[in-house]
Amino acid sequence: MPAYAERGISAPPEVVFNTATDPDRVSAWLPEPLRADGDHRPDVDGDGMHARWRSASAPDWSAEIRVDPADAGGARVRLELTGDEAADGLADETLENLARTVADNLTAG
Repeated sequence: MPAYAERGISAPPEVVFNTATDPDRVSAWLPEPLRADGDHRPDVDGDGMHARWRSASAPDWSAEIRVDPADAGGARVRLELTGDEAADGLADETLENLARTVADNLTAG
């Protein structure tokens, strides 16, 4: 059963999406079962800021995000995380990790 989480991030939506889908930054925020294969490239929806990760070695796991504009130039991120029963507790933590990764990305440059 999927777990859902949503949160605002104080960064432009494009920065949030680009950080989330950057293969070099995925290991900082995506749950371990989705990083196990070593290829962190998501399937990206070309019509919007929507991406999905799957794992060949953990086929029950997937993560899907959608990034939308929010007030004051920020972003609203929605996550659907599917996996075993552990996924329930990971959805909020995963978005918290993404927010930290975005903040680190902004600080770095």
